[in-house]
Amino acid sequence: MRSFYLTLLKYKDHLLFFLAVSLSLVFLLRNESPDIYLIRGKSIDFFSFINSPLAWVKNMTQLQKETELLREKNIQLRLQLESMLAAYEENNSLKDLLDYSRESSYELLPAKVINMGISSNISSITLNVGQKDGVTINQAVLVPSGVIGKTLIVGESSTLVQCINDINYRLSVRIYPSSATGILRHLINDIYEIRELQKNAQINVGDKVVTSGYSKIYPENLPVGKVIEILDERGSFQKVARIKISPKISSIINTFIIVGISFDEK
Repeated sequence: MRSFYLTLLKYKDHLLFFLAVSLSLVFLLRNESPDIYLIRGKSIDFFSFINSPLAWVKNMTQLQKETELLREKNIQLRLQLESMLAAYEENNSLKDLLDYSRESSYELLPAKVINMGISSNISSITLNVGQKDGVTINQAVLVPSGVIGKTLIVGESSTLVQCINDINYRLSVRIYPSSATGILRHLINDIYEIRELQKNAQINVGDKVVTSGYSKIYPENLPVGKVIEILDERGSFQKVARIKISPKISSIINTFIIVGISFDEK
């Protein structure tokens, strides 16, 4: 009890001021005279003026919170959309692989890309299949749209594939309908060159390019790409064709390996 009285004595000035303000407000609210009405109006204007910046700050704080919430929702929706698009593309890829597998006369082993370019000196991908699945070195790796490489290093459960866009990769190809043959190598991005073509070969833009069958790694007539440009330099004894392949190596998710046949490169 003593401490209570001591507290009252300590804050008596504050209590008296609060009591005086409270009584004044009661008086103002109960009094109906014109002067009091005027004071009330001025008081309302004053408190509205004081409260306006505070209300603005409060609204801006709330608006910022709502903006951050909308930004987070937007990021979540974008991630969900990207995930759905990736799943859609992979489903389409798997459907194409399934259709190709049904139509192919070769024994095809499905394989999924689990890594890109782990070796610094060659262009490569790593697949999730290996010796236990019947994979050996020098087997053709492809997708429905064309050849993408060959098996290079085979482990128990994974395989390193040398890709067709490697600087040292060479592939014997044939161009239809002329049946002209040449050696394909990577030029830049998804553009490749076919060299050692006969000068008089009748080649046109849009012609189909397939494997020639001269290499025992690749059976003949596997799709490779289409001709997009012919270079016929004056004074040269050979013609050069540029082709485009699809899909891009970096976008590949699912592949096939031709197994069941023992290949040794010529």
